[in-house]
Amino acid sequence: MEQKTLSNWLKGIIIGVGICGLIIYGVIVPMFGFSIAETYDEFSYMLYPWLVFIWISALPCYAVLFCGLKIAVNIGKDNAFCMKNASLFKWISGLALGDTVYFFIGHLVLMMLNMSHPSIVLLSLFVEFFGIAIAIVAAVMSHLVKKAALLQDENDLTI
Repeated sequence: MEQKTLSNWLKGIIIGVGICGLIIYGVIVPMFGFSIAETYDEFSYMLYPWLVFIWISALPCYAVLFCGLKIAVNIGKDNAFCMKNASLFKWISGLALGDTVYFFIGHLVLMMLNMSHPSIVLLSLFVEFFGIAIAIVAAVMSHLVKKAALLQDENDLTI
């Protein structure tokens, strides 16, 4: 597969994930929340804190998608192994780790404010596990792309 084709596929997938995220965060989650608040009046005071909490957790996800688009553009320019991509992967790692920490602390705070249940916090540990896994994979990718970029620069200087 050519670099340009690969880049176009990556861009399409990233845009598709972004659209799916908008549908989930903008339509499905609020609809589900309003349905629960309407059905169970005792949970209605929790609706807006939870919606704000979830929407704020979406912001780093979209920053990661933006970094992914930049990486896809660099791949399309046949510049997959460059220091810029290594830096972008490092940003992705930091954003994923930051969002995971925010998610964990946010759940604990909501639980202490009696707006969550301990079982929800335990279930959120799966989400946090995947966030940490993404952060580690992105950090490894950053390291490998950086090494490959250095090798490529060294190879380009060799006659």
